[in-house]
Amino acid sequence: MYNKNAILGGLLAFSVASAPAWAAVSASEAARLGQELTPFGSPKAGNSAGTIPAWTGGLTEPPPGYEGSGQHHINPFPDDEVLFTITPANMDQYEEYLTDGVKAMLETYPTTFRVPVYQSRRTHAVPDWVAENTRENAVSAEIVGQGEGLDGAFGGYPFPILHGNDEQKAWQAVWNHLTRWRGVNITRRSSEVAVQTNGDYSLVTSQQEAFFNYYNPEGGEEDLDNVIFYYLSFTQSPPRLAGGAILIHETLNQIINPRNGWGYNAGQRRVRRAPNLGYDSPIAAADNLRTADDTDIFNGALDRYNWNYEGKREIYIPYNNYRIGEKGLPYEEILGISHLNPDLTRWELHRVHVVEATLKDGERHIYGKRRFYIDEDSWNTVLLDQYDGRGELWRVTMGLPKNYYELPGVWTVLDVYHDLQARRYHVLGLDTEEANTRVFTNEVPNKRYFSPASLRRRSVR
Repeated sequence: MYNKNAILGGLLAFSVASAPAWAAVSASEAARLGQELTPFGSPKAGNSAGTIPAWTGGLTEPPPGYEGSGQHHINPFPDDEVLFTITPANMDQYEEYLTDGVKAMLETYPTTFRVPVYQSRRTHAVPDWVAENTRENAVSAEIVGQGEGLDGAFGGYPFPILHGNDEQKAWQAVWNHLTRWRGVNITRRSSEVAVQTNGDYSLVTSQQEAFFNYYNPEGGEEDLDNVIFYYLSFTQSPPRLAGGAILIHETLNQIINPRNGWGYNAGQRRVRRAPNLGYDSPIAAADNLRTADDTDIFNGALDRYNWNYEGKREIYIPYNNYRIGEKGLPYEEILGISHLNPDLTRWELHRVHVVEATLKDGERHIYGKRRFYIDEDSWNTVLLDQYDGRGELWRVTMGLPKNYYELPGVWTVLDVYHDLQARRYHVLGLDTEEANTRVFTNEVPNKRYFSPASLRRRSVR
């Protein structure tokens, strides 16, 4: 039930023989997955210095006291202490392990921003069926065209072993981010905020639902209909936005079939197509601090940029951030004037894939260059440096991940977008003041559930 379609499985050997040389790895190469490589493609071994540990299976069981999905997570590492803290005074000592964006944050906010470093823990894990599909994808998945789409993959990471030239590796790494494991069906109520230069903010609260069709436990690649996931969001506050809703069908190939979006206007009681939900279209609730393709750190089509894979680095990244998601933690304790409260964050040394995207000549986007730092285990983009058209570092994006041990799998708790020029920032995912956090199930909804007609019916209740 959880595997790719049988026809594809029977054609794996043919795929390897007939596809372009870079389209898939050999069966013998794929056999390394689960052996010296993790099921998702990273080396099991730690680094030579011993500062990055070996992967030994990840975190797959909840700590005592956890009652199930929807409960705010209990920190499985309550006794871990800060090893050291990186500040502007000592950042030169750790420069090789810091991104340009993190260094800029330290320099821009020298008295308040800091990086508390903890013991590194490689907690990412996936269910067995996701691991099995990932092995199958390794020998069958292909990039469509010039990075525009994906073919021959379902239910797992499409490219656990990067291959080909640096452009192709970059596409593959980003597609691993776009299709990474985050469960099957998710509901949550959470808030986002745009924090002003004086620390003021107003909550925008919404009820959200997502179904990851790419991980449909009752389907296969032949059932995708070019849709990775379906997403619904109903805005509940503030009053000026309440009652509005949005529906998205995220496509595997956005050049052939762009993202489909619909919006519900509560005042007009009408559902309309929303054609401008991609690239650098502004997001109303983000107060011009986040573009459409900033959501989820990065999403959408790759076609406006030239892509280059720059290899792997060991850097300090946010990881295992349980404290900042604890139930009852007031938002006012999380949100500082220029950035999150650093004492609530956790950073660790991990290996990342580095990918750079440079805007093509003749194309339009507010970001002239973007540099991605993608966790080698979970394929989450955890840090993203974004440059303006003059080549100046403009925005620094951070995803703060943790292991959702009920899945299991690593995904972000909060996504944070810092504008260094405006000295403001935007936060997605606040829910510590809510009764529950994200609820994960394997429920497969009726396809009509995520239809425009359903959007209108549910919005007017």
